[in-house]
Amino acid sequence: MLIQLFKTILLSSLVLMIAVLLVTFPKQAYEASLLGLSMWWEVVFPSLLPFFITAELLLSFGVVKFFGRLLEPIMRPVFNVPGVGSFAWLMGMASGYPTGAKISTRLREEKELTQIEAERLVSFTNASSPLFIFGAIAVGFFHDVSLGLLIAISHYAGNFIVGLCMRFYGRSKEKETFSKSAGKFSWKLALKDMHQFRINDQRPIGMVLGDAIIQSIQTLVMVGGFIILFSVLTEMLHLIQITPFISEVIGLLFSILSLPLELSLPFISGLFEITIGVNLISKVNIDSLLQKLIIVSFILGFNGFSIQAQVASILAKTDIRFKPYFFARILHGLIASILTIFLYQPLYLARKQPLPSDVPVIHPADDYIWYEWIIQLKQIGPIFTLISLFVALSILLKRVSKR
Repeated sequence: MLIQLFKTILLSSLVLMIAVLLVTFPKQAYEASLLGLSMWWEVVFPSLLPFFITAELLLSFGVVKFFGRLLEPIMRPVFNVPGVGSFAWLMGMASGYPTGAKISTRLREEKELTQIEAERLVSFTNASSPLFIFGAIAVGFFHDVSLGLLIAISHYAGNFIVGLCMRFYGRSKEKETFSKSAGKFSWKLALKDMHQFRINDQRPIGMVLGDAIIQSIQTLVMVGGFIILFSVLTEMLHLIQITPFISEVIGLLFSILSLPLELSLPFISGLFEITIGVNLISKVNIDSLLQKLIIVSFILGFNGFSIQAQVASILAKTDIRFKPYFFARILHGLIASILTIFLYQPLYLARKQPLPSDVPVIHPADDYIWYEWIIQLKQIGPIFTLISLFVALSILLKRVSKR
């Protein structure tokens, strides 16, 4: 009883403090919210919506069942999850956070995963997208295309190792209900499963497509809310000197690890929001690039509290617990940082190709296609977002009118 009372007081006090800060710093809060909104509707929404809709359609038409049956002999012995988990893993890497959590939740809702299997899957299917790593970080922030391969391999290899470690999670609880039969590779059975799944879904194609669009947009609107919220919170914490205070404490740890104290404040910012933190790290004036990359790799693996809040909100609809995911994020950050240290020489110094500082702004070369994707996305992103929201609203209004 006392614990719940303390929790009520704490949550109420935090919300009240945020309200006071918004009233005290209205201009800064407005500018921070605009920054978050711009990031969402220019880049996040248009880049993730096609992946979300495609994932929903693949689930509805049984394609995930098809690949799940085929990849069961691989996913089960390696990660101790069903073959359908491969879909969440690959889509999570291709489109970035929080796609892995979204798909894992859908698989749990469809009873394709047990609770333990879903918690394992979520722990290693939320990764940064190649577009963000190569385009935004390597070229956009550091102006060095050669960094992309180092950051990407450290990040994705670290994620793979986390998956290997988490395969042992919950095994004692699972023994009572889990059959160790891994299944056999069979095209015929995979096709049969896909066909049977589609037949069981009685919805017409138009309704399937409409549901996919609406569910995807609902998730992305929630994601946008979290991006704006944490953009404002990060700014408010900086204004009242909480972030600098925490950075002083983190500075003690950095001193022990022989990391520059100048990186402590950007590191704290990155723990809240990845994009802001990585951008600040790239601007820190220190001699060692490796030390910057170590911190960047940790932040990418940790995901940042903004993305973790998005994942927590997505998982809340099911019985998937958040703690295994949070533990895996710390593990991923540490492993990726260590890999960055060992791979820095062979993957970066041996193939260094600096990008002139004027290239990203004035005339990107054809070689830097990742940055060009970012530029194109920002140009068409707002229009794409508005059209998608209009389509979703039209579908909803049409369904309401039929009732």
